[in-house]
Amino acid sequence: MNVWLVICLIIAGYLFGSIPFGYIVGKFNHIDIRNYGSGNSGTTNAFRTVGRVGGIITFLGDYLKALIPILLIRYVIFKDEPYMHLAIFIFGFACVLGHNFPVWLKFKGGKGIAVTVGVCSGFDYFIIPVGIVLFGAIVLITKYVSLGSLLISLVIPFWIIFRMNTDAYYPWLIAVSCLYTISAFIMHRKNIKRLIRGEENKIGQRVKIDKDPKENN
Repeated sequence: MNVWLVICLIIAGYLFGSIPFGYIVGKFNHIDIRNYGSGNSGTTNAFRTVGRVGGIITFLGDYLKALIPILLIRYVIFKDEPYMHLAIFIFGFACVLGHNFPVWLKFKGGKGIAVTVGVCSGFDYFIIPVGIVLFGAIVLITKYVSLGSLLISLVIPFWIIFRMNTDAYYPWLIAVSCLYTISAFIMHRKNIKRLIRGEENKIGQRVKIDKDPKENN
């Protein structure tokens, strides 16, 4: 796997990831959702600012912008290559970075969880039911979406250890998988502080949309 291929994967992943579905959905509702709630354009904030339908559309957009190109990488572009899994993970992490720091929105995007779910779904189908059960259990018990998201990010490196230990690029897969976890914790650092203080918003809470968006930040 040469350097130029890695560069191309990073550029392509970033461009796909930077498609701002949450921002677009917000604009259809005549707001910039980055001015409300948590201040990002991800799924959770879309649910809180524009409601269930807008939140679902945002999630599907962010999920599919990672999943669709990864399925092409897996089954078409690098189908028979020994580095296929690593190519997926590199592209996927660049996609997460594009989502979190989209150049079109002055590098102010989401937190990358829906995109990460899309990456993992294309990488290994078996992680889907495990992720759903773990995420669902944590959110159901605690009512904190952020806590469930952080747990899912922690699962990724361990999943690679147990499922991909025979891959030719196994050490690199471990290294890249840890980047997903590190990124999730960095992007959720404010949530972590609020969780510690007991001030984190619980699932189902809606953000009041008024004439002065600054009041909601």
